[in-house]
Amino acid sequence: MGFDLKPKELLQNVNYDNPPKTGWMDTPNNFAPGNWCYPAKPDLYGKLGFPNAREWNPGEEDWKLPENWQDIIHRAFRERLDKYRSLKVFMDICVRCGACADKCHYFIGSGDPKNMPVLRAELLRSVYRKDFTMAGKILGKLNGARVLEEDVLKEWFLYFYQCTECRRCSLYCPYGIDTAEITMMARELMHEVGLGINWIMEPVSNCNRTGNHLGIQPHAFKDIVEFLCDDIEEYTGVRINPPFNEKGHEILFITPSGDVFADPGIYTFMGYLMLFEAIGLDYTLSTYASEGGNFGLFTTADTMQKLNGKMYAEAERLGCKWILGGECGHMWRVINQYMDTMNGYMQHSGMITPKSPITGTVFHNAAATKMVHIAEFTADLIKHNKLDLSPERNNKHRVTFHDSCNPARAMGLLEEPRYILKNVCNNYFEMPPQTTREQTFCCGGGSGLNTDEIMEIRMRGGLPRGNALRHVQRQHDVNLMSCICAIDRATLIPLADYWAPGVQISGVHELVANALNLKGQNKREFDLRGEPFEEE
Repeated sequence: MGFDLKPKELLQNVNYDNPPKTGWMDTPNNFAPGNWCYPAKPDLYGKLGFPNAREWNPGEEDWKLPENWQDIIHRAFRERLDKYRSLKVFMDICVRCGACADKCHYFIGSGDPKNMPVLRAELLRSVYRKDFTMAGKILGKLNGARVLEEDVLKEWFLYFYQCTECRRCSLYCPYGIDTAEITMMARELMHEVGLGINWIMEPVSNCNRTGNHLGIQPHAFKDIVEFLCDDIEEYTGVRINPPFNEKGHEILFITPSGDVFADPGIYTFMGYLMLFEAIGLDYTLSTYASEGGNFGLFTTADTMQKLNGKMYAEAERLGCKWILGGECGHMWRVINQYMDTMNGYMQHSGMITPKSPITGTVFHNAAATKMVHIAEFTADLIKHNKLDLSPERNNKHRVTFHDSCNPARAMGLLEEPRYILKNVCNNYFEMPPQTTREQTFCCGGGSGLNTDEIMEIRMRGGLPRGNALRHVQRQHDVNLMSCICAIDRATLIPLADYWAPGVQISGVHELVANALNLKGQNKREFDLRGEPFEEE
């Protein structure tokens, strides 16, 4: 796991009753290794055009900041206050009621008051008061204002990279403050002086260079998909030959590159291919827009816009009418919450409001984005009896569902995945209601924080989800948690191993494929992982 604490020891270290004796402005920060993410490599910054790239170490006193770093951040802060009305509103209207205080998974798992969303936002808001409000300039600390000094900037780096932008806190805010957007703005300001982390900047750089987070070249992407088709043929006897970069198909399918490259995402990708084969879908894959995820969401709005735009540029190049998107989290937050503002001009590129060529259903909710989530698409197929399913093939699985934060809270995709699971599995169980749907707890590693050097922080952040999972494991013998996010499929594996050992992780469409019957298939004896089905 990368750290030595056992679950019981970790829990013993969480103490909500004894906060620090000093006020939050005077409480020192712990920069011991394990409390911060590795900084971005200078060459990544340089290639992407980010300013102030350099070698630096968060564990050292000198961060090698540019000489005028305070002026740089002040100017960037002013630009964003002028550009985003929401930012100024969020800076001004918080009354520090504390409704969000106990809603953050990182606070629940650490007991650190600076991980309360209200206090994390104060880290930025205190500088706003000092630099941009008259009361703060006159009254200073009495008004909750403070000067932007190096210790303050370092505190930003520590705590704004302990926020997964999951937005659970915003659900409970009586004023509707989106603390995730405050985190986004704080990260943008830090990027102005070169304070980014490698686990975010490397995927951004790869996606900018090759079209996907993992840096997979076009020929390698094609080879990997064809290897997965070999496995499908071995298990089913059916050979699938997906099209690549072909013009004239109705649909462009895009999913996170983790689905092509990493276990267990590859089984989800195999599920997509089998589904499309079963219904005869007119689609193509692209080896150039081979990534649905958007790590720009965790860096800057300009980067987010660029990475989102590549999908639509490729759809236009190939002459596709609309885009079908795979199981991803942040791809869908960008599409549903920022697309209109950033890439709205692409609505007029010849694409149409998506319509299922199999059922005739028009996805009016995607009229602006021209993009449909695979869970919506598959649920519609099942509702119209377009799939031949044998759910008993999943009988060895006792399944629960993790609502991935972005599809759940950012786009309201709550019932469709459950509808699918209940039709392809005979043993389905819900986690407690206050931990699911809109109130779902984060995996603890979203927003680019699924990096190994902060594994203890991740396991602390994963405590609420792990606790709910452990509950259904004990109550219902749950042995599989399914989800619709590629980051979740990576981060939930160590979380489950730590908090609920024995529970596996899968995508929804892996289970769809296990149950799916293909025309001309052999007798199905093995699931997509090569494991035998239960004896009937």
